[in-house]
Amino acid sequence: MAVLVTGGAGYIGSHMVYALADAGEEVVVLDNLSTGFWWAIAPQARLVEGDIGDEALLGQLTKDHKFDAIIHFAGSIVVPESVADPLSYYLNNTVKTRSLIAAAVKAQVPRFVFSSTAAVYGNPQSVPVEEDAGLNPISPYGSSKLMSEWMLRDSHAAYGLQYVALRYFNVAGADPKGRTGQSTPKATHLIKVACQTVLGERQQMDVFGSDYDTPDGTCLRDYIHVSDLAQAHLDALKHLRNGGKSGPYNCGYGTGYSVLDIIKAVEKAAGKPVNKRMAPRRAGDPAAIVAASDKIKAEMGWTPKHQDIDRIVESALAWEDYLRQRNEAA
Repeated sequence: MAVLVTGGAGYIGSHMVYALADAGEEVVVLDNLSTGFWWAIAPQARLVEGDIGDEALLGQLTKDHKFDAIIHFAGSIVVPESVADPLSYYLNNTVKTRSLIAAAVKAQVPRFVFSSTAAVYGNPQSVPVEEDAGLNPISPYGSSKLMSEWMLRDSHAAYGLQYVALRYFNVAGADPKGRTGQSTPKATHLIKVACQTVLGERQQMDVFGSDYDTPDGTCLRDYIHVSDLAQAHLDALKHLRNGGKSGPYNCGYGTGYSVLDIIKAVEKAAGKPVNKRMAPRRAGDPAAIVAASDKIKAEMGWTPKHQDIDRIVESALAWEDYLRQRNEAA
């Protein structure tokens, strides 16, 4: 039986596809390639180019394949963009996810792993944040993802769809084997932006906000290596296959790094300074979010292997250098 991975040509999705392929799973990728890259997909997987909102395509796909599970990454992820254009986020992240869930229910796909976000918590009252913390997103991005979680919760109750929603924090790094990484040229991920800046691909980078209630005034986040996150999704799939309970699970290391901490780590790895400037706060950015991941470790046995910020940055920098060489050779 195959696993359907939506958004499998993107950053996190492509790592997931490799993790599944490495585990011997049959994988079908559904991606419209709006932000993903066909060459980032593991060669063992089959790519279907299309949109998760295309209900006719979803019906045909679920008819052609007896999917054991759907792992859902496809969607829009830029917080400030969601504030400026909320309706596009509710379309891409909520309406289209509804179509995907409906297709799963109709075709009796038994399991659904959803790549959610810690943005559902908004500004948490306490850090590290646990799964039972209040849900109060402060951006349309967070709200659009929370609505999808609610649809999964209600579909579980009504139709028996088994699901896990993984709420994770800032994703970074690249595949340790160098097969894939963050490849979007104008990505907003902090570590990628800092790496591009130190390599001269950007003239400078902005640090958004220096007056937050954090040790150095810049936003504090839990950075997770993308391969550890892919493993968490794989562990979630195994959990559901073994009859584990449905619900949300946090993914993170429980350690917070500020924006300036990350820039220092990039400078250390590159051996030269990052050209940065201080800028006003961005709309929708919480001051600090760090994960409490005890639940996923206890119930799924998730064991991170790359929780070292220097290793994360080094892998991101190596991937950025690879992309530069690839583009020069093209």
